[in-house]
Order: sequence, then C-alpha cells, then structure tokens
Amino acid sequence: MSSSSSHSVAEVFLAFLKLGLTSFGGPIAHLAYFRTEFVERRKWLDEHNYSDLVALCQFLPGPASSKVGIGLGLRRAGWLGAVAAWVGFTAPSAMALIAFAYGMQKWAALSNSGALHGLKVIAVAVVAQAVWGMAKSLCPDRERAGLAIGAAVVALLISSSVGQVLAIVLGAVVG
Repeated sequence: MSSSSSHSVAEVFLAFLKLGLTSFGGPIAHLAYFRTEFVERRKWLDEHNYSDLVALCQFLPGPASSKVGIGLGLRRAGWLGAVAAWVGFTAPSAMALIAFAYGMQKWAALSNSGALHGLKVIAVAVVAQAVWGMAKSLCPDRERAGLAIGAAVVALLISSSVGQVLAIVLGAVVG
C-alpha cells in the first residue's frame, strides 16, 4: 500500500469520525450531513454522482446512509476506505447507544424525563432540515417535486412495502 493510499484511508476515517461524533438524527439526516460534507465542503464528488449513489443505495436493502457512507469511503480510498468510513461513522453511535442502555438500566427515571423528549424534538427538526435541503437539490423543478410529493402521498396512504413498490412503479410510469 502506498503512502498516499494510507493517507487517503486516514482522511476518510477522520472525516467520517467527525461526522459520527457530531451527527444527530436518522438515515435521512445522515444523507444530508454527507451531502454537505462531501459534495459541498470537501468536493469529493459532484451533486449528480452523489444523487446517483443515494438512489442506488436506497434501491438496495438496508439503511441507505450506511451504504452511502461505505460507498463514499470506497470511492475515495478503496476497500480500506469503505471500512474506515463505516467504522468512523458507526463506532461513536454504537458506543453511545451501549452507554445509554447501561445508563437507562441504572437510572430508569431518565426514560420519562423532559431531556429525552427534547432530544426527540431536536431529531424531528434535524430530519426536517435534511429533507428540505435534499428536496431543493433533488427536486429542482415542478415535475420532479410533483413526483416526489405524489410518491410520498402513496407511501403514506399505503403504509406497507406495497405502498413503497406502488410509489416506485407509478413514478416510473409517470416519469
């Protein structure tokens, strides 16, 4: 392995570790953080390539944000970069989750506290901001915005995998 390759793996690990330590919210929020960090700030790829990666990862089973992170690491520094991205982003959350579980076991009253409710409210705000930011770039015109809104309505009205598949099929037919 050359020194530039190891530097690139370290660069990937540190970039994803920073996000792993500071990102809050679920997979949709993570996708927005990734876009801000790797498309806008670091310019590791352009908007079109990022959108293609997100679309591919949402098509495959499992959490899209994990797959996008691994894909970004793979693109930047090969297979070691993919592992570095996954470990850097996932390890802080896993450790926090374990610590939180032990804490909840020891201090059960915290589960009904206002602090936990506040964290839920913050998570909703973060996800809303992420959706809004991605909507502006992925649905820049009325046609695509209409398709996205229509797909959301179908998926909300039919809250099963059938609704998701139907939204995809209708989007393909209309699009």
